Amino acid sequence: MGWIGEQIESIKSIQIRQLLSQAISLGMIVTSALIIWKALMCITGSESPVVVVLSGSMEPGFKRGDILFLHMSKDPIRAGEIVVFNVDGREIPIVHRVIKVHERQDTGEVDVLTKGDNNYGDDRLLYAHGQLWLHRHHIMGRAVGFLPYVGWVTIIMTEKPIIKYILIGALGFLVLTSKD
Repeated sequence: MGWIGEQIESIKSIQIRQLLSQAISLGMIVTSALIIWKALMCITGSESPVVVVLSGSMEPGFKRGDILFLHMSKDPIRAGEIVVFNVDGREIPIVHRVIKVHERQDTGEVDVLTKGDNNYGDDRLLYAHGQLWLHRHHIMGRAVGFLPYVGWVTIIMTEKPIIKYILIGALGFLVLTSKD
């Protein structure tokens, strides 16, 4: 009958109590992941404490697929820091280096100009139409650490959704057929 036949028979023989137990366990795993994510948001002060580098604009420092850990403190942002920012009208955050800082004399607020290390010019073409500087609310956090290449899993699942669905289906199948 083979492994697949055994798994199908296993699913057929699952009792309601066992099915509920497995569903609750899966729910607890998902809930735990969300709680950990929210705790990281509170600890780091960043709306997205972990991001994946999606392009080669920061090479050689960060390569496509690297995971960055972010932290957002009240300290002023300075030239040379690597920040992750959102631009109005764009979904995906951008990881680039601050090249200029402009402090407003009247309010003391700091505006910044960014550039990818591997890019020819500054990022003004990436900003919203007519915007010359990034403001504090655009910045999601400062890069404080990274893991090389680990983010490729995310990139592959985003670029090839069929892999994501196969993986989710396989994990769901394993949860349903587990005997524990």
